Amino acid sequence: MNRAEREAYLREYSILKAQGKPFFPYAVAKDSLMAVVVMIVIILMSLILGAELGPKADPTTTTYTPRPEWYYYYLFEVLRVIKPPELTPLATIGVPTICMILLFLLPFYDRNPERRPERRPVATVAGIVTIFAIGYLTYMGAEAGSPNEIELETPERIEAQGGEVLASFEAGRIVTAQSGCLACHKIGSNGGTIGPDLTDVGERLPAQAIARTLQNPTAPMPSYDSLQANQPEQFEALVDFLSLLREDSE
Repeated sequence: MNRAEREAYLREYSILKAQGKPFFPYAVAKDSLMAVVVMIVIILMSLILGAELGPKADPTTTTYTPRPEWYYYYLFEVLRVIKPPELTPLATIGVPTICMILLFLLPFYDRNPERRPERRPVATVAGIVTIFAIGYLTYMGAEAGSPNEIELETPERIEAQGGEVLASFEAGRIVTAQSGCLACHKIGSNGGTIGPDLTDVGERLPAQAIARTLQNPTAPMPSYDSLQANQPEQFEALVDFLSLLREDSE
């Protein structure tokens, strides 16, 4: 913007400013009235419709899928993308804080007086990128798989064998996820870090050793002896699945 354009802009701005209404009390009163209307609507909805109450929390369930509120899905997805436990503070605090600071400082490092989007490339691009990033991460967070599901592709060697081996692998995948193993152990790309990583446990332990460990584990790991007694087929599928996990299972 040259000097003549700047002077023309300032003159136009002064004329429009003189014709406008002051922020106080006009805008303040208008915003306050709207805030009161919104509050009254919320109170009436809570009195008429009531609050939705779900079932009581069950701390022993292994099928519940924890999810944040929909407006936090994008932060939830950032936490899923940045997986190393030591980087959790960066995902939960660092990245959102840095992005917010950059947006807050936008008027300071982009001081272009133009208001038309096509003449404000920095602000326009920043706004489009922000909206796209939040929208995309929100969608990915909403579509994210359950933490109780093992996100592990079936290895090619298992698919090549097919038959009973493939069926046992897939059945064991379901039993392992439903048994709560992911609360403490990592398998593939998700799971806990309290216990050892089981992604390649089949290379370290044979099936017999895995079965003995499940029956007589080291605390705080629970025993699966009752599973073997009551549902031997599921116990066998669990052992077979873990014994088939190799380094190429990732």
